[in-house]
Amino acid sequence: MSRYAIGLDYGTNSCRSLLVDLDSGDELGSVVFPYPSGELGILTDPADPNVARQNPQDYLDGLVEIITGALAQAKEKRPEFNPADVLGIGVDTTGSTPIPVNADGTPLALTPEFSDNLAAHVWLWKDHTGHAEAEKITEIAAEMRPQFLAKCGGTYSSEWWWSKIWRCKNAAPEVFDAAHSWVEHCDWLPAVLTGTDKPNEMACGICSAGHKAMYCEEWGGLPDKEFLAALDPALADLRDRLYDKAVPADVKAGGLTQEWAEKLGLAEGTAVAVGAFDAHMGAVGSGVKEGTLTKILGTSTCDITVAPNTKDLADVPGVCGIVDGSVLPGHFGIEAGQSAVGDIFLWFVHNLVPDSYGASVDEKFINMEKAMSGQKPGATGLMALDWNNGNRTILTDVRLSGLLLGQTLHTKAHEIYRALIEATAFGALTIIKRMEEYGVRVDEVVNTGGLAVKNATLMQIYADVIGKPLKVAASDQTCALGAAIFGAASSGQITIEEAQSDCCQMRDHVYEPIPENQAVYEELYALYRTLHDAFGTSEWSGKIDHVMKDLIDIRQRQRG
Repeated sequence: MSRYAIGLDYGTNSCRSLLVDLDSGDELGSVVFPYPSGELGILTDPADPNVARQNPQDYLDGLVEIITGALAQAKEKRPEFNPADVLGIGVDTTGSTPIPVNADGTPLALTPEFSDNLAAHVWLWKDHTGHAEAEKITEIAAEMRPQFLAKCGGTYSSEWWWSKIWRCKNAAPEVFDAAHSWVEHCDWLPAVLTGTDKPNEMACGICSAGHKAMYCEEWGGLPDKEFLAALDPALADLRDRLYDKAVPADVKAGGLTQEWAEKLGLAEGTAVAVGAFDAHMGAVGSGVKEGTLTKILGTSTCDITVAPNTKDLADVPGVCGIVDGSVLPGHFGIEAGQSAVGDIFLWFVHNLVPDSYGASVDEKFINMEKAMSGQKPGATGLMALDWNNGNRTILTDVRLSGLLLGQTLHTKAHEIYRALIEATAFGALTIIKRMEEYGVRVDEVVNTGGLAVKNATLMQIYADVIGKPLKVAASDQTCALGAAIFGAASSGQITIEEAQSDCCQMRDHVYEPIPENQAVYEELYALYRTLHDAFGTSEWSGKIDHVMKDLIDIRQRQRG
């Protein structure tokens, strides 16, 4: 009997499915559903650029289309395909992406009273409206519960669970008061599929709870009520209506209900796994293991690696959390990332690149890559900071912004594009150096996402900057693949290791660092770190008057 699994990947602008043969690794069906609401699926507020919300109805509409479409594709490729042979369904989402729900588990945005209230919709991961609340959480935790901060890198982020919920209470009390509870997107979808209506009965994943909600079994799960009351008594009251236990994603959340089985064309009772975040499941779909850092290159990046939980692991300042079981069972999951990468390039092309590079966005990217591909490192004389959407790791400061240094009257758009790529690569190197400083092994980097496949120049720059071999996962849908692996594992009929061995493959080409390029980038990285520390830290003291002149010196040398 053939064995299959389905992974559902709910991203920032769309959701997608992947139906995979667990024994051969063949990917038999994949459908993408762009969210129809808002702008590219995001509900915004012109008065506040920090607002980013989503419509939960888009998630439900997409669910039907992406699964039925994938099943149809599989049947077309393999007439003998039987949906009853699907062992399980796994779900990954962005995060922290909390949803205010009523006592029946219905998102408030799907009720008539709150359908037009922006605050009652889903609070997308990239919503930064809670930056003041995040700063206060960090301040009070440093005084009362420093251990809370130690496990999440030392600073609580506006992208995370408590800061968003507290922001809702402060900015939209009518929504906060109406919400019986809050549920992570990655926990809500498995609950929908399994017919679990009551919020306190929904299976909660350790991935979302540990990395974003300060959950840790060392202190009894979620933050205690005394600490939450010091933030706001309403948060302490809310804790009673949240979960008590969080579990890994290989645990079965339940079986597919008859209603959803009929809608989707699957067998009733099909295993549905506990949900997790996209990057963590993407790491599993990329074959993550000790010594391998997986980097999901997209609008933002998320960097994931693991370390065995049988060994002591130091807390790493600036990362997005160290959580036992958040990626692989038996391992600490270590998360970091950059708040904008592809988004920076898209902003640049949409707003600043002249039409002489092409009429369309794709043409502009292609022609800029051609123009810069022959340039030597440092030849542009430019240096940028990759903080156009704040800094996630290692500074954890949403109020930082982008910077471009060294431009002249002769600077071209493709040179700026290269400098922006280099800046994101320097940001990636900063994360790796911080991990290694605290004893985390990084021997190689496995990349996934559209940028890893489409932009060879970017990948070579990353290899030269990072100084380690860069591999690219064979699957274009590693997040959905990881979700499918967890869906299958939750059925109890296959292990994660067995599924990974057959499904997680690499592309043939490996990007190796070019020694002469690496040497120049080491010089440039020293300048990047000067700017990084000068603009990003309060502890820095020094001079930056040499940076522009050093860039000119390197530029002249590289131009020969």
